[in-house]
Amino acid sequence: MLINNFNSFVFDLDGTIYRGEKLIPGAQEVIGKIKDLNKSYVFLTNKPLNHRKTYAQKLTNLGIPAQSKNIITSSYVTANYLSSRSTSKICYVIGEDPLKEELLEKDIKLSSNIEEVNCLVVSFDRNFHYEKLNKALQIIKTGAEFIATNPDKTCPVDNGEIPDAGGIIAAIEAVTDKKVEKVLGKPSKEMLTTALQQLGDPAPEECLMVGDRLETDIVMGNKYNLATALVMSGVTTERKIKRTDTRPDYILESVADLI
Repeated sequence: MLINNFNSFVFDLDGTIYRGEKLIPGAQEVIGKIKDLNKSYVFLTNKPLNHRKTYAQKLTNLGIPAQSKNIITSSYVTANYLSSRSTSKICYVIGEDPLKEELLEKDIKLSSNIEEVNCLVVSFDRNFHYEKLNKALQIIKTGAEFIATNPDKTCPVDNGEIPDAGGIIAAIEAVTDKKVEKVLGKPSKEMLTTALQQLGDPAPEECLMVGDRLETDIVMGNKYNLATALVMSGVTTERKIKRTDTRPDYILESVADLI
């Protein structure tokens, strides 16, 4: 079993453990086996549409008992990043309420006042519209920092994909002529460092990164010396694999193949 080769596991969620509201067949058994073997694991997601406690409850409802501490989201990493800065940030957020909740929990001030905002935080926002795009333009023109939670172009759902934060970032970059300065989700170093800390700081070579996206999950693992397993249960197709130089150590039909 591939699971025997590693002591710690970093699992993506959407497209890897579940897709939409349905558990990937075999995922429950894999997590159960890891527990039986006294190995460590953490769930990592770029999707900022829910608070960590909501993801934990979703996993529990699907048959994989979890707590907030088992979940690391791009929103959580973004909030930690901003709270660790030496200079306080006043943020205008293009994103949904769970992201704002994570930021407020770290005592980060949120505002829509262009004159006082010094940081634009961009994320997956299903209510993105022209007024928000214009607000972003005016804020960037003041010299504010431009950061984002995650780079994903699309998000997997039951019947395909929907637009994600990547499209909103691109729209803002297009009108401002300014590139996003920091993206905190996968494949960032901040995201992986947070995951490894949660796992108890194992050596990277003892860990397996399991995910369905080449450009985030596999790139992050490869860049920071984790073994990587690409699962074909999410958004990646055989065609995508052939068109990129990013190579995982393993290609699996699904997470079930770990055992």
